Amino acid sequence: MKTFRYILWAAVGLAALVVGAMTWVMGQQRAQTALLSGPQPIAQSTTDQAGSGFMVGAPFSLIEANGEPITEAAFAGRPTVLFFGFTYCPEVCPVSLFQVSTLLDEMGDEKRDLQAFFISVDPERDTPESLESYISPFAHNIRGITGDVAGIEALAQAWSIHVEKVPLDDGDYTVDHTASMILLDRHGNFRGTFDHTDPSALQLEKLLLISTL
Repeated sequence: MKTFRYILWAAVGLAALVVGAMTWVMGQQRAQTALLSGPQPIAQSTTDQAGSGFMVGAPFSLIEANGEPITEAAFAGRPTVLFFGFTYCPEVCPVSLFQVSTLLDEMGDEKRDLQAFFISVDPERDTPESLESYISPFAHNIRGITGDVAGIEALAQAWSIHVEKVPLDDGDYTVDHTASMILLDRHGNFRGTFDHTDPSALQLEKLLLISTL
């Protein structure tokens, strides 16, 4: 009887491993399909897999970390990564910026014209100066964007980025936000996303792909 139970447990364990492996492979295939399914131009409405509509991008006029004005035109002409975060972010933002910097190093010559933008979701505290200081330790082609509250809120909404100010017990606040990296090809078309929890190999593959489109 014990032998039968051991065999049964082994079979269940093996089945779980097989299902897990199949799920991982299907997830990789879905991610690849999403990236290669075709462009979605900026400011055009598109639809996710669940069928609910969301907006992809919109015109904007904000301030770059170097103090210069910046518009949506900066997202065209070069493959681009967008990440919404803030300088007081305790974990996800610095981890994500470090990952992007590492990936850019791994890309070598393929990264020549790829650019990344760190867009503040906390413009009340993230001045151009503080934003420039925050991103400066990372890759040189990561640029910061901040501006007025209304402009940042509109841009986040246009990219379907969740942003919520959360009060803290000490009277200060933090900001909950979507942590996905948004990927655009050199024509400004939406090509997919990844986040800091995705395998680094998949992240690198996606960056290499948008660099060739």
